[in-house]
Order: sequence, then C-alpha cells, then structure tokens
Amino acid sequence: MAAALSLIPELDDIVRNGSVEKRAEAVERISSLFLQGAAHFETRHVALFDDILIGLVPATEVATRVELAERLSKLDNAPPTLVKQLAREAEIRIAGPILSRSPLLDDPTLVDIARGRGQEHLAAISGRLTLSPSVTDVIVRRGDRDVVRSVAANAGAQFSEYGYSGLVKRATGDGMLALTVGQREDIPAASLKQLLAKSVDIVRRRLFDVANPAQKAAINKAMIELSGAPKLQPQVRDFEPAQRAILALHQSGKLDEAVLLDFSRQHKYEESVAALAALTGMRLNVVNQLMMDDRYDPVLLLGKSIGLEWASVRAVLVLRLGPGKIPSGPDIEEARINYERLSPATAQRVLTFWRLRDNGRTD
Repeated sequence: MAAALSLIPELDDIVRNGSVEKRAEAVERISSLFLQGAAHFETRHVALFDDILIGLVPATEVATRVELAERLSKLDNAPPTLVKQLAREAEIRIAGPILSRSPLLDDPTLVDIARGRGQEHLAAISGRLTLSPSVTDVIVRRGDRDVVRSVAANAGAQFSEYGYSGLVKRATGDGMLALTVGQREDIPAASLKQLLAKSVDIVRRRLFDVANPAQKAAINKAMIELSGAPKLQPQVRDFEPAQRAILALHQSGKLDEAVLLDFSRQHKYEESVAALAALTGMRLNVVNQLMMDDRYDPVLLLGKSIGLEWASVRAVLVLRLGPGKIPSGPDIEEARINYERLSPATAQRVLTFWRLRDNGRTD
C-alpha cells in the first residue's frame, strides 16, 4: 500500500493542472497497482483506491475509461463507487462492460440506469447472468424488440407477474418472442395459457415442436383448458346483399382480382367471401367455412387455384383477423414462402376434392 499512498500527494496537482497524458498515466499506475493486489486487498484498502480513482477517472479521456471499465467489470472486489460511476456513463463503450458483467451493481442502481438510459444500456443489462424482477419489469416496459427478446432468452432473468404479462402482450405481434417466452421453464401456467391463447396456430405448433418434454406437457394442458373454455359464438353474417352485389359485378364482367383485393383491404368480409366464391366456383358457405379455419392453408389453396397475386392473398389473410389486426412477421413470411412453393395443379386437385365432397360424392 505504500506505493498507493505515495501517489496521493500528486493527485490534486494532476487533477487541477495535469495534462490528459498525466491523468491517463496516473489512472494507469493506480489501477494497475490495484489489479495486481486485488485478490488480497481488504475492504479498507479497496476503499482507499475508490477514493483516489473517483476523483481522477472522470477527468480522463474516453479511451482510458473504456479500458478501465473493461478491466474492473470482471472483479468482484473492484472499487464500488467507481464501478457505479462508470456504469452511469452515457458512452456505452464505458458503461456496457460494467452493466453486462460487474457483480457490484445492486438492483436499485440497475433499475435507475434502466429507467434513464437508452436501448444500448438496456441491452447490456439484459445480458447479465442474473436479473431480478424489479429490473426486468423496467426492461420489458422500456425495451425495444431486440432488447425484450434478449431478456426473455436470458435463463438467469426472473420476471414478476407484471413482467410476464408484459412479455405476453409484446409477444402477440412477435412470433419469435412468443417462442422464446413459451420455452421458459419458469413461466407460470396462467401466463403460458395467455400466450397460447394470443398466438396463431403456426406459433403454437412451432413452440410444441421445440419444447422439452416437461414443457410439452404444460403446453398440452394449457391447450386442453383453452379448448374447453367457453367460445365466442360465431358472428352471424348476412351475405345476401354481398351476393347480389357480386352477381351484378360478375354479370357485367367487372368481377376480377382487383375487386377482391379492394374489398379485402376495406375489411368487407361478406363481399370478399362472395367474390372469392364466385371466382373459384365454390359455394359461398364452403368458402366461409374455409376462411374461418384456424390454419391459413385453405386461403393459399383458393388463391393459387385461380392464380391470385401474393398481395391479394395476403389481404385475404389479414381480413380473417379483423380490422386493426395484422399477422406477425414470421407467420406472414412463412405463408408467402408456402404460397410460392404451392403449385397451381396441386391447388386445383384440392379444390376438385372439396367440390366433390360438397356435392356428396367420393369418386
């Protein structure tokens, strides 16, 4: 410790009058001395270095603070006040290593930084080995898509009821996040059930495919409970006005794909179904049943059988969800890829089968 004490008389002069180089040199000397003996220092020794460095480090260049933060982030007995000082820096190259790794940051400090800093700082915090619910509550509320996905994938993160509620809400329009949240072994049964209820069928299937055996059982149980829950009565629709309008367009030669696309984009369900029925030659009731299917495959087959462009098929898929709702990015992308792969001949064969079944014939 004699070497550290010998530096103290110089510090006031270095801070007040020293050049950038002098300050950096002093920080290097003192921090190197600390790192060399850190494993053997007692609390009072660490406090001495803390007092010296917190007055000197802020006056150094960014590069010096970046290097120091990287070195201190790995120590469990680093100068605690200095560590918190570095963690609050606006420059992410300085704060990042401390926020990601330092075991000296307590929950109040992490919560305060998470509330006041931007997405880069939140991202750094989200990757810590452990995170308490008080911290993850803030991250789920303030984080962008990538940050929330990161914290959801962190096995060492814990979430409160509020946190899981927020994750489920954010996952409604994010299939990737839904898969991540659904695979967490600590997700409460009620939250898993909510997640599955809000997820589209393809996300449910993927989640079941990638889940471990215990999670598969939990998913099965939740799905059974959901299937047994009281269901909303199907909406009673009056198709007669739409049928008359579509018949008039058909007779005048004006019924085409552009008309179907326009109806779908305006969320005119009855007109869209009637138009699709007329264009495919299927009965309206059959097309309506296919539209209400949990899967999107029937819509792809109907569209491909008459050569619709993807934009029109996509509009019909969105129509099924209702006004103001959109499918998640991964779901709609998979639908697009499947539509491109689907051959017109296959779609026509399926439609022929549907017509035969509708007419009560099997050959």
